[in-house]
Amino acid sequence: MSSSESGQCSHGQQQQEEENARMQEQLSRIGHKLLVMSGKGGVGKSSVAAYLALSLAKSGRQVGLLDVDLHGPSIPRMLGLDGVFGFTPDKRMIPHAYNERLHVMSIDCLLEDRDSAVIWRGPVKHGVIKQFITDVAWGDLDFLVIDSPPGTGDEPLSVIQTIPDAKAIIVTTPQEIALADVRKSINFCKQVHMPILGLVENMSGFVCPHCNTETPLLGRGGGARTALQMDIHFLGSMPFDPRMVEAADQGKPLLENPDGSPLLSALERVATEVLDRCGKSVQPFKMCPSGGCGR
Repeated sequence: MSSSESGQCSHGQQQQEEENARMQEQLSRIGHKLLVMSGKGGVGKSSVAAYLALSLAKSGRQVGLLDVDLHGPSIPRMLGLDGVFGFTPDKRMIPHAYNERLHVMSIDCLLEDRDSAVIWRGPVKHGVIKQFITDVAWGDLDFLVIDSPPGTGDEPLSVIQTIPDAKAIIVTTPQEIALADVRKSINFCKQVHMPILGLVENMSGFVCPHCNTETPLLGRGGGARTALQMDIHFLGSMPFDPRMVEAADQGKPLLENPDGSPLLSALERVATEVLDRCGKSVQPFKMCPSGGCGR
């Protein structure tokens, strides 16, 4: 090997060691890393990730929300965030501040055209996800909530390789066709030795805003039964609220206008379960009055 080749190898090894050191330093400042995943699309996984992060922040925790759905990022739009990121003096990206306790990172805010397609293969995606940890100024966090695309492909694998102590929160809907796919996600986590914090059943029923009658649009109780059968913890059910669709389109989450709806009550219970499972001391949830959420 020539001296120039030896020098290149030495430089590459030093660079890798520096990246690993930055990675470990950043991860050491994050308490709990939660990967929100699902077996299939259309179950409201991103909504659960966003609202869980909002709820944890409103409970007084410092929270980061990382969107690694590189082909279909939706978190920034749901939260009304846009514009490019700033940079620290040491050239780390500064995540968008939703409020003083919640900061958000997504590929969506790096694209010049939000409607452009991201056409990347596995190695590139792995590098970007790694950069979202090492090259982002997250600071000290109690929780990092990671929104992953559906399925068991490159993105969740990259998260597991990059963040070995991450725990999974798996989202499903009650009907069997969704539960069949979610069982694959559960087995995926077991195969790669990723702890599962619990299962959330989303869209468990539709509560009429006029008469408060609940209709099980997609069946009833499938999430709880699957959690029992697969020997994982059931974090709770969340009903469908059509106002969430409008709120996401407007970038104004429902939590900013709490009204005692069944969805928000269910969300409080799920967030409290997450805190309990993570070993955090739990204070009673108090949703902020309108206009008083620090944003």
